[in-house]
Amino acid sequence: MTLGEINARIARVMKKPVVDKEKCIGCGTCAVLAPKTFKLTNESKVEVINPPGDEEEKIKEAIDACPVNAISLEK
Repeated sequence: MTLGEINARIARVMKKPVVDKEKCIGCGTCAVLAPKTFKLTNESKVEVINPPGDEEEKIKEAIDACPVNAISLEK
């Protein structure tokens, strides 16, 4: 494991993505951009795969791409 991978894992432990299911419209953009972190449920809502498996930059890109700002990072 490289130092970058270790740092990414530490960052994910400190801040985790959280989906507000009330806001989520199930467009799936986050699941396409970070498929090891987000998945669509049978209810057409997104949920976080625990632990998140994508690189931090991919997760942030997915969060930024959410059209209704339903995803945030929390400690």
